[in-house]
Amino acid sequence: MEIVFTVLILLLAVAVSGVAARLVPFKIPLPLFQIGLGAVLALPLFGLRISFDPELFLLLFIPPLLFTDGWRMPKREFFRLAQPILALALGLVLFTVVGVGYFIHWMIPAIALPSAFALAAVLSPTDAVAVSSIIGKRRLPSTMQHVLEGEALMNDASGLVAFKFAIIAVLSGTFSLIDAGISFTLIAIGGIAVGLIVAWGFGLVRRKIIEWSGDEPGIQVVLLLLIPFSAYIFAEHFGLSGILSAVAAGMLMPYIDTAGAESAATRMQSQSMLTMLEFVFNGMSFILLGLQLPAIVSLAHLDAQVAGNVPVWHLFAYIVAITVALITLRFFWVWFNLRLRRFSNAVRGQRARQRYFDVRLISITSLAGVRGAITLAGVMSIPLLMPNGHAFPARDLLIFLATGVIVCSLLAGSFLLPWLLTGLKLDADNERRRTEETMARLRVSEAAVRCIEEAQERLGVDMDQEELALLTEVSGRLLATYRMRMDAESGTEETHRTANRVKHFERELRLEAIRAERREVHHLRAEQQINDETFIALINQIDLAETWLMGSLNAAH
Repeated sequence: MEIVFTVLILLLAVAVSGVAARLVPFKIPLPLFQIGLGAVLALPLFGLRISFDPELFLLLFIPPLLFTDGWRMPKREFFRLAQPILALALGLVLFTVVGVGYFIHWMIPAIALPSAFALAAVLSPTDAVAVSSIIGKRRLPSTMQHVLEGEALMNDASGLVAFKFAIIAVLSGTFSLIDAGISFTLIAIGGIAVGLIVAWGFGLVRRKIIEWSGDEPGIQVVLLLLIPFSAYIFAEHFGLSGILSAVAAGMLMPYIDTAGAESAATRMQSQSMLTMLEFVFNGMSFILLGLQLPAIVSLAHLDAQVAGNVPVWHLFAYIVAITVALITLRFFWVWFNLRLRRFSNAVRGQRARQRYFDVRLISITSLAGVRGAITLAGVMSIPLLMPNGHAFPARDLLIFLATGVIVCSLLAGSFLLPWLLTGLKLDADNERRRTEETMARLRVSEAAVRCIEEAQERLGVDMDQEELALLTEVSGRLLATYRMRMDAESGTEETHRTANRVKHFERELRLEAIRAERREVHHLRAEQQINDETFIALINQIDLAETWLMGSLNAAH
């Protein structure tokens, strides 16, 4: 029962944090608010204690989060931006491990070099979701947003694999760069392969279930929920990267899901479930971090002794110094790659676009390297004992520093990113997105018009005059709706303006009608004229119609 109560308290804390963060008079990024709430719950007044199991955390929290990120990541942009993404997810991770590792060892000699490399490796993964929580959506240029999302997907695996090899070096006292490189390649490729196979297999199963027994949303959603966990567990069972397996499964699912065979209700429930899991698991991860803070800080004086009998405040200075080093190395790595790409373009005779805010964008990219749940889970998985039975050297100090860097990077991003983003123009990115969306809407409407006209000809072959007239009237109404949409996306300025006004009036009237339908359905149930089954069926239909209309209204704006 204690476990059940703890889970319920965590769920309540996540919900409360989402509401409270919006109600406070000053803006606090949700991750920071959740860390603070977790720290409050750990105080003696509430006394919430949770024994943190990193492997269980990785299994329950990380696969669905990475699966969802992989599913939503724009695949076209991911492959188009593969070069900068891999430069950050692989090159920057190696650069960080070496650079920050030597810096930590130089600053705190009590931390052996292999342990310093392990700490630098576990600090390499970034958290794009935390960045979105800090600055909001669509505040960054779309290209930068896609690069950061792709980096966060890939460097989770590269950082944790590098961390794993560094820990092995500490435990065994030996390290081979060649063996580590070969193992990393095999682990990464194998993890991706397992994820693709699992996603393809589940997609096949879901399609067969729809063919045999019809589309039942509950069954489809449960199967969808099992995919990230299955991909992760299978990969880890074979000693491969479970993280990359979950990412690969998520990225493949939109292509092999059920080939459009599922109903709108299944798609809506699936999206709602993934959104809910993302919010809950992200919130829980930061609340768990907050719950660990009081215990970690209470041992600061012992960590100070391990660090060489330094004053306790030196530990906090070390955290700031490591955070600054991470941001600085990230800045120089992005700057170097940008200059290298321009040099490469010049050699090939391609003219590079000069952008006057390069330094500003590089600074934003550097501060957007916020650390989060992966870093916490990784550092907490450091073994307690060495093979000889002695305690792992400076384990508590490593956990203290990593936890402090997570909080410090969140604070740096929270205060500096909004300031750097002030006045940043996104006109080119927004215009490109609007142009692409307009083209797609126009093509969709044209396809619908062609299909209606062909269907009208096909259905009217054997009809009498009365039925033909009725068919012509119905098709005329539908064609008028689609042609009005086409006029709203093309044509002259006057036609465009008139069509948009007609669409606006139609939406407003339809929304008023839908709200009246909902009120009447509630009234009928209150009067006991319909039962709950009828009520739910009618409300679901009304909600689907309103969801479509609201989505259309938001897209128009």
